[in-house]
Amino acid sequence: MNMGDHSEVSSAPITPRPMTPRQGTPPISAPITPRPMTPRLMTPPISAPPSQFHSPSLSRSPLLISIGGDQVEPAGKTPKTSKTSTPRTSRTPNFRTPIIRTPRFITPLGSPIRKALRFTKLDPQDAWLPITESRNGNIYYAAFHTLSSGIIGIQALVLPVAFTVLGWTWGTICLTAAFIWQLYTLYLLVHLHESPETGMRFSRYLQLFNATFGEKMGNIFAIFPIMYLSGGTCVALIIMGGSTMKQFYLTVCGGAACSPNPPTTAEWYLIFTCAAVVLSQLPNLNSIAGVSLIGAITAVTYCTMIWVVSVAEGRVSGVSYNPVSSSSEIGRIFDVLNALGIIAFAFRGHNLILEIQATMPSDEKHPSHVPMWKGVKVSYTIIALCLYPLTIGGYWTYGQLIPSDGGVLAALFQYHGHDTSQVILGLTSLFVIINAVSAFQIYGMPTFDDIESKYTMRKKKPCPKWLRALIRALFGFGCYLMAVALPFVSKLTGLLGGFALPITLAYPCFLWLKTKKPKMYSPSWLINWGLGTSGMGLSVIVIVASIYVLIDTGIHVSFFNP
Repeated sequence: MNMGDHSEVSSAPITPRPMTPRQGTPPISAPITPRPMTPRLMTPPISAPPSQFHSPSLSRSPLLISIGGDQVEPAGKTPKTSKTSTPRTSRTPNFRTPIIRTPRFITPLGSPIRKALRFTKLDPQDAWLPITESRNGNIYYAAFHTLSSGIIGIQALVLPVAFTVLGWTWGTICLTAAFIWQLYTLYLLVHLHESPETGMRFSRYLQLFNATFGEKMGNIFAIFPIMYLSGGTCVALIIMGGSTMKQFYLTVCGGAACSPNPPTTAEWYLIFTCAAVVLSQLPNLNSIAGVSLIGAITAVTYCTMIWVVSVAEGRVSGVSYNPVSSSSEIGRIFDVLNALGIIAFAFRGHNLILEIQATMPSDEKHPSHVPMWKGVKVSYTIIALCLYPLTIGGYWTYGQLIPSDGGVLAALFQYHGHDTSQVILGLTSLFVIINAVSAFQIYGMPTFDDIESKYTMRKKKPCPKWLRALIRALFGFGCYLMAVALPFVSKLTGLLGGFALPITLAYPCFLWLKTKKPKMYSPSWLINWGLGTSGMGLSVIVIVASIYVLIDTGIHVSFFNP
């Protein structure tokens, strides 16, 4: 054969060379004939699963899946074909496992400049816990919850007591400074709830503190004041609500006319607790939005009624506005600091802001801090319109005669109980009771959430309904036992305010510094360092001063005798 004759080579048939079987392998009887290549069909786009599609932290773009190295376009688009493509020859197809490429949308809170795609690790436990079980909240829910857990309420009734020590000028200055200070730290917490860099949502105050400073620091500095603001406030609500129930009964019935053996104070505590426990069976934080609305309306109503009736009845005889002072200089200083603790006790509720914001949906285009801050501004405008008239009007009417136990509400019944319509007094008491029952739900929710989280972490499943009901009943009646055992808790407002003060005035500043890392000596750096250190120092001083005042003036301790 002539090697240069190409025509003979091309015309000669090609006979496949028989394959030599390997050792231990059965021989192949016939050569393998390649299967004809079938046309590749258009693979339909695969959308995100329902859990991701409706997730508040993910956008709604379809997933792009790459099969065999060729990207499949979403529905509604025609695939792009190359004009210079040549038909493929028959050969053995190279089947490859489908490769799922990183979707371009999974950035729940994507940063403005996406240097890298980040995945959000959605904790499945969030769908099982009462705070984050429902994320369909809105600006109205945020306003309702903030009003119900904010300054107006039973804590506002004792604010005129601080004026008896501070006087008109310094009382107004300290109240205004504390209001602006806590509103600023509230702004910091709202904007720390979600991180655009990592896509994380911090749905609880303790979760944010642990993520920023570590779990060990959280157990030392944060868990006690946070749990106190939840459980301790519920104890105070039982005491206030039960006592007001007794006052309402006496107002409506006119003394002992209804029954010769009226319920005792401890029994009134129990009646209030039963009502609060029944209402606490609502499953999650969003489900009590209507309860918070009712609580907010009643709080605004009775605060307005108290100061309007007090001012309308006029100043009581023997009223004086000279600040109450101790005989010694050190005693006067500690009295002033104790009064600051009373003001700090009124400005609580920051431990619930992140929890309230966690009930709202959030994505890249609509972050949750926008509607949350709008709701906060609306609610705190209403709070200011109620707080200042109540404090100033109450102090103008009663002056130094305001009792430290019960505040302006007790003064109303003590000095104007006989010359005021019983209908107005009865409605005022009823609204206080309704507000206390409503506030019990939102303040108890962090404890419910924490207890249920222990179960879900251990069992890897949601808490059953019977166990959830049992947990909330045990918590409610545990608070009742504390209220009966320690009925003098209301006289410790200054001391308790000192313990709760860092949660409101100090920790948010340090969290902002650690998380946002502002430039050293910039205005933000200086303001937050100044407010944070001042808040911590003030907390220590207030605690020491309150202990001194309690020792100096004495306190009637009556265990299990409300």
